[in-house]
Amino acid sequence: MLLDPVNAGEKPELSEDDARAPKGIGKGKELKAKLDAQLEKLGELQNVFSANGSRALLIILQGRDASGKDGVVRTVIGACNPSGVRINSFKAPSKEELAHDFLWRIHKVVPEKGMMGIFNRSQYEDVLVVRVHSLVPESVWSKRFDQINEFEHMLSENGTVILKFFLHVSHDEQTERLRERVENPAKNWKFNAGDLDARARWDEYTEAYRDALSRCSTEWAPWYVVPADSNKARNYLIANRIVESLDSLRLGYPKPEADLSQYLETLK
Repeated sequence: MLLDPVNAGEKPELSEDDARAPKGIGKGKELKAKLDAQLEKLGELQNVFSANGSRALLIILQGRDASGKDGVVRTVIGACNPSGVRINSFKAPSKEELAHDFLWRIHKVVPEKGMMGIFNRSQYEDVLVVRVHSLVPESVWSKRFDQINEFEHMLSENGTVILKFFLHVSHDEQTERLRERVENPAKNWKFNAGDLDARARWDEYTEAYRDALSRCSTEWAPWYVVPADSNKARNYLIANRIVESLDSLRLGYPKPEADLSQYLETLK
């Protein structure tokens, strides 16, 4: 396994070095070839997964601004049949969402069996943003770690496979990516001045992420820290982990209820 899950109760360091591509996975054309091979296999496995219809797959993408969440969706999830994929992004909660418990908006879009659900940000915003910006008191957000674990456990026991990826980008690399959003007219639309406020709270967010990763990496819903300074390495590591997970399910295409050979004559 190229990515090891975060050990429960152990806070990952999240150092600048941890954001760099690991040695040994290759680079350039070699890495691209390995990524392309995994994406092809992912597409094949997702077809079986969708046709089989006995399990659901929930993939959670978390990370700082410009860590590459959209890039993962475009490249890795883009290898899948879109009819079997549903993508949800979670921004600031609406007035209606705030009138419910924090998991209400999450639960209603959890993927059904046969579907692959992608969360671009997730329920973890409610132990990250609300903590760093003091939107709710600690007495409220601190209880949410256990509530999230129980929620994810319930999903797992009801047939949902859960993979959670934290895209770890270094401070220097984020600087370059945010600068490009300002300087490149084609990327101006991606720039949000609010990103600079989160950036100014880098250390606070780091501590919040470390707590969330250590307290909510479980056997049924593990967290993986993905080095995200290299786009190709990031995509390859995530694609490889999804492929490993789907492959381990040992699913097959459903068998027809009747002998289909009887229809061959009519199809001549």
